[in-house]
Amino acid sequence: MRVHTSSETMGRPAPAFLPRIGPDLSGDGQPIGISDMAELFGVTHRTLHFYEEKGLISAERLGMMRVYDHRMIRKMAVINACREIGMPLSAIQDLMQDLSEAASQLEADAIFCRVLDSRKRELTSDISSIHRQIQQIRTLVNEIDITPTVTAGVHVEPLTFCERDRRCLVLMTEGFKGADLARQLNMTDEELATLEESLIVRLGVSNRFQAAAKAIVLGLLPH
Repeated sequence: MRVHTSSETMGRPAPAFLPRIGPDLSGDGQPIGISDMAELFGVTHRTLHFYEEKGLISAERLGMMRVYDHRMIRKMAVINACREIGMPLSAIQDLMQDLSEAASQLEADAIFCRVLDSRKRELTSDISSIHRQIQQIRTLVNEIDITPTVTAGVHVEPLTFCERDRRCLVLMTEGFKGADLARQLNMTDEELATLEESLIVRLGVSNRFQAAAKAIVLGLLPH
């Protein structure tokens, strides 16, 4: 990949031939101001200045106004199309360099088609990678058993929770425990211990912290 600096790109001649894409946006061929240019492509003034700094486009002066001629408008159309398909700036700079060396319109179109084909292969590869990652997530989720376990000799109550149960679980997630938790629930320590043990058994976990976490996973509590 070529490495570009602003000093290297500034002053680079505009391509004599540009890819023929989209409608002709140059209008009557008269230069347009920066506000019109920004509105035409749905970008900000800052974006246009940035492209100028990178040598991708250039503006002329018409009195006190910065204007862009029809060639810069066409060039901006190519740049904008490239950005919309996710091409990095360095790749766009490389494309413009290659286009500046094109000897004909046919060659310019062929260069652009090669770039598009390369980007299509990159996106296809990205899609395949995303699909693999999604499948891996599904596999991991399926491996996590969030159903209550039945231990020999232990009666597992059905997953029914009253308001007191839910409040206890919520307070657990907020860090309450022991005497503080009992006080919040207006219960004795013995009553709280019984309730916690019941929640642990019903949720099929090993301790109070796992009980609170599993309640969230099962959708019994808000995150």
